[in-house]
Amino acid sequence: MTARQLAIQVVERLQSAGFQSLWAGGCVRDNLLKIEPKDFDVATSANPDEVQQLFGVKKTLAIGKSFGVITVIGPKSAGNIEVATFRRDGGYSDGRHPDSVEFTDAKEDAIRRDFTINGMFFDPIAEEVIDYVGGQEDLQRKIIRAIGVANQRIEEDRLRMLRGVRFAATYEFAIEPATMRAIQMRAQDIEAVSPERIGSELRRMLGHRGKARALRLLVESGLWEQVLPGDRLGDFDWLTKIKLLENLDAGFSTTLAALLYGTGVNAENFQDPWRLKNEEVARANWLLANIDLLSAADTMAWSELQPRLMSGHASCAVQLLHGLIESGLCSNSALAKSSLELCRQKLQLADGVLDPPPLLRGDDLMELGIVPGPQFKLILSQTRALQLDGKLTSQEQARQWVVRDFK
Repeated sequence: MTARQLAIQVVERLQSAGFQSLWAGGCVRDNLLKIEPKDFDVATSANPDEVQQLFGVKKTLAIGKSFGVITVIGPKSAGNIEVATFRRDGGYSDGRHPDSVEFTDAKEDAIRRDFTINGMFFDPIAEEVIDYVGGQEDLQRKIIRAIGVANQRIEEDRLRMLRGVRFAATYEFAIEPATMRAIQMRAQDIEAVSPERIGSELRRMLGHRGKARALRLLVESGLWEQVLPGDRLGDFDWLTKIKLLENLDAGFSTTLAALLYGTGVNAENFQDPWRLKNEEVARANWLLANIDLLSAADTMAWSELQPRLMSGHASCAVQLLHGLIESGLCSNSALAKSSLELCRQKLQLADGVLDPPPLLRGDDLMELGIVPGPQFKLILSQTRALQLDGKLTSQEQARQWVVRDFK
């Protein structure tokens, strides 16, 4: 069973029991855009107790019951479906969660949502769109528009400012002027949002192919200055960075490295404010430390280049170097282009050619009477470099070299 099939089944079961039941939110938007939704949400007139009674306590989770949400547990292949009772929200004193909820009808439920493109419902049984907020028209016009008063929607959840930017960048939509003005006026209020939620939104938009558009909208909205860590990026030439991102087909860590390239700031500065993963920081910092060296790979000894190509970050480095070249940001364009081509060619080599087995290992050194210690690493490193550069071609030759130089 797929997620779509489960979502249809849940709606069908609720409707058969006499309740209004519809797909809601992002899955409706994506379905209308001919994009297969990653997950499906269901909205219904059934209250949480009625949902649990219908699907069974053992087949449901009541984690969000206080907000009218019951999770229906599906098979592993389909995942779970969140079933939310139509509701009207009270105030949002914490800028994220409603202080209270009141169960109501579909229309009231629609107008509490963030943007018109996310405020539609769809009946998968009747194959009918239910739209109280003008979402279909805005989808056709490619517009991100807040439902009702934009400032009120932002007051309810400050993260909606970043979500609006992400939707506009992801779908290549424009942000409606009144909605953009509200974001610009409230941009400083993004600091009330937790670092985890800010980081999640930034990771999604900057890791997407619409990353250049996302950066432009972040700057134009005033959000970019607000989400930066306290240690600013100095003279950040965002027009140059947008051009670089336009030429960069890469994920989030590589995009972060591209944004930091030439600023003198490393990725650790962003780890806590954006709640970055250790591996994201490590990859971005490796790229920052090595990309200029790789832009001159054509002049490097193979023993210097090969470990970098074997680092696990080489494909990201190739993407970043390509972006820098296409954006005119390499001081020696001809050398950078030949170096990029060399890296690509080497990465196409068979594993045994790109990374041949070492001629000597620790056991071999002990057989030669070398006592384990700090010298081990030095000997093995130098032996490996000579092997890669073609100066040692057999184990016997390597053993003779060790005996001659280290015993």
